[in-house]
Amino acid sequence: MSPATTLARAARTAGGTFAVILSSTHAVMAQESAPRTGAWEARVSSGAFVGAGDQRHAVKDAQLTSLQVSRILRPRLALTGTFAWARSRDLASVDAPKLDVFTSDLGVELRSAEHFVDRRLSLSTFAGVGGGARSYNHRSLDVPATHNLAGYASIGGEVGMRRVALRLEARDYATGFKPLVGRGRSAVRNDVVLMGALRINRHRAARQDR
Repeated sequence: MSPATTLARAARTAGGTFAVILSSTHAVMAQESAPRTGAWEARVSSGAFVGAGDQRHAVKDAQLTSLQVSRILRPRLALTGTFAWARSRDLASVDAPKLDVFTSDLGVELRSAEHFVDRRLSLSTFAGVGGGARSYNHRSLDVPATHNLAGYASIGGEVGMRRVALRLEARDYATGFKPLVGRGRSAVRNDVVLMGALRINRHRAARQDR
């Protein structure tokens, strides 16, 4: 599958999700509670890095930790930067040495209105697209790290429980992939990143205090 085909598929997926979010936004407009424009959000997420196709034979599935920072551009639009670290192994090398997989990217999120804001549990959804860089670095082998371009489409949601919110996100990445050891042709690989994070739901706390 070519890079253009893979990225086009990801864009179509995100576009369809955007349409669903816009429809739900109009349906619950009377109940919405949007964060203030210009506000910042920060969260540390835990999750998994899961290869697909040829990637499963080259890089081991791994635990992942990420740091995300979001800037609210408009009530339904956010700019999100993510730095993620997956602690993997190089399956194509002898003894499968440890491999650090670093991903840095920047993207936009289109967010729905918040559903059920007057109940104990609230729900909002989002979809996003973005791009950045992917690096593979061996911990013990004396070989240079490899660096590649990466693009993603994401979907997710956030469940508010009183003053705590649980955010879940799934990203479908299309990335370049150079041989980790030695020379060879570059290819396009696909993998999925799953992330979950808890945060203090300040908007719900403010409503409860009123």
